[in-house]
Amino acid sequence: MLKQFFPWLASVLLAFQAEAGGVALSRDAATGSRVVIASDANATIAFQPQLEKVRALFEEGFAQFSGKTNLTEAWQKLVSTNDVIGIKVYSAPGPTSGTRPSVVAATVESLLKAGISPQKIIIWDKELIDLRLAGFDELTTRYKIGLAASSSAGYDEKTFYENPLIGHLIWGDTEFQKKGNDLGRKSFVTKLLSQEITKVITISPLLNHNTAGTAGNLYSLGLGSVDNTHRFEPASRLAAALPEIYALRSLSDKVVLNITDALIAQYQGEQRSLLHYSIALNEIWFSKDPVALDILAIAELNRQREAAKFPPMKSLMEIYENASLLELGVSDLKSIRIERVP
Repeated sequence: MLKQFFPWLASVLLAFQAEAGGVALSRDAATGSRVVIASDANATIAFQPQLEKVRALFEEGFAQFSGKTNLTEAWQKLVSTNDVIGIKVYSAPGPTSGTRPSVVAATVESLLKAGISPQKIIIWDKELIDLRLAGFDELTTRYKIGLAASSSAGYDEKTFYENPLIGHLIWGDTEFQKKGNDLGRKSFVTKLLSQEITKVITISPLLNHNTAGTAGNLYSLGLGSVDNTHRFEPASRLAAALPEIYALRSLSDKVVLNITDALIAQYQGEQRSLLHYSIALNEIWFSKDPVALDILAIAELNRQREAAKFPPMKSLMEIYENASLLELGVSDLKSIRIERVP
């Protein structure tokens, strides 16, 4: 099994810190992880988020998560006014099944109320077209904040993840049409992260993924931040590569908050919006631990599949077990402490 080799892989990664951006082994996996779940049955109506309700839901959940009643003090625990804050969304499935603009709007409004300049906030994902089709350009106009795509920003040839697996390079990959030996072994980190964004907030939908189990915080940031990702499509390759990519210092060291947009749980369909395979859960989840959130997401999606008499997802749980071995978070449900609001 791949996870049996991860102590060796971790040591190899540490040896290549300077070349590949390094590895962050800073999560407190031994003592468990805390997840705050805020819920309001009226947060959606007919699968349509109600912004006022979502805003209040976010504020209640974030207050519980931060332990602060003062919003400025709460955000100061995570970011400073000098930081460039990148809100990483998962936009490809669109505004209904991907990260919902209402949850991002509530996050942006909270940051602005805390005194963060709009010029210091960027909503981003891998492709600009997905962001626009999902309606995030409207938020940038409303709040005068930035909108960016990792692919459009280009990739930093000095910051990368290296793996001996050689991929089929396509247009947009840094090494596409270059000549030489060993091409295709590196996945370069977007310049958005290596040169511009200093703090990251991930907001991922409660949505199934046929390989990873959920298109969650780990998957969204990991594969959304680098090029040459098609080589990781086979399940066995993704189990090792995804945690290693996320562990790069230029990614994981910048993450200050992970949010699961659980307003709607879609348990079938992956990139397609299929509301007949969805249920309005009307929740927002908060944690510093992306692995814990994703494990909870898979468990909830399987619970909804069982209720709908669907077979359970054949999730690649090695992704999350390997992530735990790299101390990115906890993959054991029994080690997750859930606090519910109200």
